[in-house]
Parts: sequence; C-alpha cells; structure tokens
Amino acid sequence: MSERPVFDPHRVRVPAGERVDALPPATLTPRAVNELVRGALAAHVPSTIHVLGEIGDFSRPQSGHIYFSLKDATSELRCVMWRSTAARLRFAPEPGMEVIATGRLEVYLPRGVYQLVVRKLEPRGVGALEIAFRQLKDRLEREGLFDPARKRPLPLVPQRIAVVTSPRGAAIRDIVQTLARRFPAAEVLVFPVRVQGDGAGEEIARAIDLLNRFAAKLGGIDVAIVGRGGGSLEDLWAFNEEVVARAIARSRVPIISAVGHEVDVSIADLVADVRAATPTAAAEMVAPRLDDLLDRIDEQVRRARRAVVHGVELARGRLRAQLAGPALSQPGALLRERAQQIDECLHRLGSLVVASLRSARETVVARQMELLRFGSGRHYAELGQRLAHQVFRLRRAAERAQKRADRDLAKLERRAQGNAPGQRLARLDERLAGMGRRLARATPEKTRTRCEERLAGARRRLDGAIAALLDHRRRVLDGVLDRAVRAHPHHILARGYSITRDARTRRLIRSIEQIRDGQRVITELADGQFRSTADDPRQPRLFE
Repeated sequence: MSERPVFDPHRVRVPAGERVDALPPATLTPRAVNELVRGALAAHVPSTIHVLGEIGDFSRPQSGHIYFSLKDATSELRCVMWRSTAARLRFAPEPGMEVIATGRLEVYLPRGVYQLVVRKLEPRGVGALEIAFRQLKDRLEREGLFDPARKRPLPLVPQRIAVVTSPRGAAIRDIVQTLARRFPAAEVLVFPVRVQGDGAGEEIARAIDLLNRFAAKLGGIDVAIVGRGGGSLEDLWAFNEEVVARAIARSRVPIISAVGHEVDVSIADLVADVRAATPTAAAEMVAPRLDDLLDRIDEQVRRARRAVVHGVELARGRLRAQLAGPALSQPGALLRERAQQIDECLHRLGSLVVASLRSARETVVARQMELLRFGSGRHYAELGQRLAHQVFRLRRAAERAQKRADRDLAKLERRAQGNAPGQRLARLDERLAGMGRRLARATPEKTRTRCEERLAGARRRLDGAIAALLDHRRRVLDGVLDRAVRAHPHHILARGYSITRDARTRRLIRSIEQIRDGQRVITELADGQFRSTADDPRQPRLFE
C-alpha cells in the first residue's frame, strides 16, 4: 500500500477564471485554511450525497432549525436542516431512528467544521407518511380525541346538511344525488375546499370552523359531511393532518367523515362522530329514505291508535266498576250509614257536655268553701301569727346589728386616739432632734468633699459609657462601609468577573438564550471594555 502524499494547497484545482498566482502563500490564516477545505469539498465531493445512519444527538431550538448527528458503529456525522426544509417534514425525527439523509457537505467557516446540510430526510423501511400517521394517531389518542364518550349521535331527520369537499370531485356528485333521491326535503350547503396538495388541510379546517361560526345565521346546521373519494396515502394526507383533527374535535355540529374507500382509515375518521366507508354511504347514513319515514310515521300512528283504544277500554272498565259499587247502586244505604255516624257523634258530644258541666260545678263548690273559711276569721288569725313571728325576727336582727356597730365605733375611737396630732408631733420632734445631732457631727467640709467625689465618679462613668458607645458605632459603620465597597460592581470586576452587553441595544446578557450567531457584544472588565462577536452556543460543532 503506497503512502498517502502530503496535502499541498498549490495542487488544489483552481476554478475557471482565477489565476494560479492567486493561491494563498505557505503561511495561512485559519479562515484561509477553512476556505481551502471548502473549495476542496466543492471540487471533489458530489453536490448531492445520500447518507444512511441512526439519529444520535438531536436538538430543535426556537429558531426552527434542526441539528442532529448521523452515526454508525464507528463514526458519526454532524447534520443541519434549515427551518424552511424542516417545516415540510411529514414525521418527527427522534433519536435512535434510522434514516436516509440527502444533502450536500459544507464547511462552517467560523468553526472550521464540516457538516451535512440536509435537504431531504426519509425513514428507512416504513415511509415518512406512515410514521407521521402513527405518531399523530398515538398523540391524539393519548389526548382523548378518539374517546367514544365524546362522540355525538346524528339527528334523525336533518333539515340542513353541510358538505365540506371538492366542488369538482366525484364525491360531491355522489352525495348530492343520494340526498336528492333519498330525502329531497333536506337543504344542502356546500363548502368548497381543496382535498389534496399543500395547504389543503388548512382549507378543510377553515371550512369546518366557518360552518360552525355561521351555523346560526344560516338557520342552523344539523350535520356536516367531510370527505373525498379514494386515493393513495399521499392523496388522502390532508385528512391526516393535525389541524383537520383539531377542527373536527372542536366542532359543535356533528361530523361524518367519509374519506376514501372501506380500507382507507384516516385521522379524520377516528376523530369524527361517525365514520362512513364512502361519501355515498355518508349521504345514505345522514338522510333517511322518504318511504322509510312514511312507514315509520304509519307505524307511530298505529301505535298511537292502539294506545288510545287501550286507554278507552281501561277507562270504560273503571266506569263499570264505579257504577257497580254500592255508592251508585244503593244510594239509600249510604245515606243511612251516614245518618248512623251522625247519631254516634251527637251522643259523644252530649256525653262530653255533661262531663264538662259536672267538672265546672265541682270547681264552683270548692271556691265557695274557700270563701267561707275567709269569712269565719281563721285565715286572718293565721296571717297574724305569721306577722308576729316576722316582727320578732326583725327585732332580734336589729339588736345584733346595733351591738356590732357599737363594737366597731369603740375600735375607731381607740385608733383615733392613737393617731392624735399631739402624739404625731411628738414623734416628729424626736426624729428631727436625731437628724440635728447627726448633722452637728458632720462638718460642712467633709460633706462637700464627699459630694465632689461622688460627682467626679459619676462624670468618669458617663465619659466611659459615651466613649464605648462611640467606639461601637464606629465599628458598625466601618463594617457597613466595607460591605458596600465589596458589593460595588468595580470591586467584583477586579476579582476576575466581567459584564457582557448587547452592542446594539446595550441590554445586559443574562442567558445563552439571548446569544445569536454573529452577534456583536461589549464585554466590560475592571480596567476597561472591548467589543467581540459571539457564536451561538446552540450551534453544534464537530471538532469541539
């Protein structure tokens, strides 16, 4: 095996129109090297390559671009898909998915890395549309959009039917003909839309929202048919888009989905209230046949007639039973029974009156006997005895109170004699004489000296307390000033930190989410500031 020659930049093929002496010198800048590599890739690598690999690292920032890597057992390749291309993807790429990426190799000059700019991404094996269908189906099923509990029944006899489909397809002809044949009294409102191609899903969703918004102004819409004829998965894809599924789910009008043929199942079929195999079947499902309605009306009339006849027979039987009863067949017996009941009530009433009179007579006699006792004087004698007893008790209580008052008065007199002014003056004279003797023993010089000493001691203690308080307040102020100095931004910058601002808006940059690739920034240090260009930290780099 021959040894690979050393790369010589002068041997790079020069594009037409450039001079040979325009090649870079032997000493190159990093950008010049990156441009050489880009030129070599453009000259020797095909403009379109297909790469089969497994998705490794995957990220999709707010910019909408997709950054990922394709890897095999021994190596990996960095890839990027721009937002405009990523928006056309039918499925959601995931780590671990094996795909075929189609694109061209490019060199990212600021970093000096090469990457595959993907123009097309397809899963290996199962098609992209099939994967997108499964992913959307699983997600909507987890949200409960396929739950049978939220599906509504269809009206029995719809008066106004809306149809969302293409105005030029076979589906609209089949629906209109079937409705005209089976139920010509129904009014049909057609909302024309495209049923395939880019933007068809958005048109279908807007038509569903439109018929719900103007249903009241149109006189009310009882049911809507959304569908088209059969076709391939690509042709039917407009009915597999999430925007159509969401519009059907929030519709207040019941929706019948009629997409394709019996074997075709779309997301719209799973979300709709009712699924029909074909547009014709949807029309037959929503519109009853006129003959069937007439037969049903006849059956209801027969049932009503039988119910009326049965009710009349029951009423007739109840009338015969009432006529056969004793109240109507023997009215005299009923009157005699009522007369007997009245006699029994009168007898009970008389007994009650007699008992009441007897009780009243006994009460009157008892009251008369009490009046006789009052008249004989016995009652007054008893009252006199009770009054004498009460007077005796009051007299004894007054005597006891008088004795207690005499004792208390004697005590007060003795206490007043002990506190007489003469005795108090004598005691005060004795206290003043003692104080005079003590003052006579204490000379004025000694008293002044002791007072001055006590005053000097108090002044020293006050000076010491003021000095201690000032020293404490000075230490507290020094601590506050030291903390303020340490918290100053310039002091923090002197410790090795920096502040970065946007060069255009002067806004403080607090997160890498604010950084854009190629953004001009100003970095402030302790001894000055400088300008620089930032790289997007979310941009993947191969050789980092």
